[in-house]
Amino acid sequence: MANETMTKQAAEKAGFIAALDQSGGSTPKALRLYGIEEDAYSNDEEMFGLIHDMRARIIKSPAFNGDKVMGAILFERTMDGEIDGVPTAEYLWKERSVVPFLKVDKGLADEESGVQVMKPMPDLDALLERAVAKGIFGTKMRSVINAANEEGIAAVVAQQFDVGRQILGHGLVPIIEPEVTISISDKAAAEDILLAEILKQLDALGHDKQVMLKLTLPETANLYKPLVDHPRVMRVVALSGGYSRDEANNRLASNTGMIASFSRALTEGLSAKQSDADFDAALAASIDSIYQASKAG
Repeated sequence: MANETMTKQAAEKAGFIAALDQSGGSTPKALRLYGIEEDAYSNDEEMFGLIHDMRARIIKSPAFNGDKVMGAILFERTMDGEIDGVPTAEYLWKERSVVPFLKVDKGLADEESGVQVMKPMPDLDALLERAVAKGIFGTKMRSVINAANEEGIAAVVAQQFDVGRQILGHGLVPIIEPEVTISISDKAAAEDILLAEILKQLDALGHDKQVMLKLTLPETANLYKPLVDHPRVMRVVALSGGYSRDEANNRLASNTGMIASFSRALTEGLSAKQSDADFDAALAASIDSIYQASKAG
């Protein structure tokens, strides 16, 4: 079960959540942006080894600590790995005072009704048991909304909360992530539908339960304030969704009570070729800008 110190930090502490959870499909792009091309590895094991090295470099950097980074979301292989001989989740909490979360979804199904729900997760209970044993506090799972389709969005949100209840049953806090694609023409309409569907599911959640929500930065500032204030919501965090760090920060600063959970926007400007001093300076500047935007809201 999550300890009280982690729960208090996740619910109340200033800062943001670093999303270090790129999975198999997104890892090559993440490595490419980091300056490592695909000819640098010949199989998945080598690829995942390189991305683990990148994540370990980020986590060990002096600025990456609980002062500004409230939590971090890990990929399963990262959770199973070690940093300086210490299991990653344990290292995050004991050495960096950062709350560890785990990405648990297995990717997206094909689009139907303008959305992509999550693929089935038949081994989820076993994964959640391992996560608890390794000191993980919560989980994250992602669906995608590509159109303002009421039936599709309702299906996405219902699936997220169904799996969320399964996760809560293991004593973990689920981060529910129904991402709205930033490039769609009816993004604002999709977000209105999404808000209504999330409120329905929250109102049906047990009074002793809390979830976290990870949402695309909305077209209308403070659209999600009712979720920030909802008693069943521990925290509302924002995904960058393809916005540049500057734009993501600007949008975030206009949304009261939301904090960041950025991935690509966090690592923008980092390179494998940088000296440790240059890398640490670039990461520190990135962390500070996202922290300030998270506080500004």
